[in-house]
Amino acid sequence: MLEFYLRVAIYFFCFLLALIGMNALDFNRFIKQGKVVQAQILYFVICCALAYLMGNFLMALIYHFYKGSL
Repeated sequence: MLEFYLRVAIYFFCFLLALIGMNALDFNRFIKQGKVVQAQILYFVICCALAYLMGNFLMALIYHFYKGSL
């Protein structure tokens, strides 16, 4: 059960980092005029994908170092 909460916390933390990182991009350049809702959905999906990738990377590192210390 602790592993589940740790996994959720890592994904949430990575999602916040992805949101902060995506603010560095000038996303308005890539948006067609009048397609605001679609752009917000794309922004959210990109943040989710980045969070998933970062989270899996961090969990693999944690597992590798934890497994190696046993």
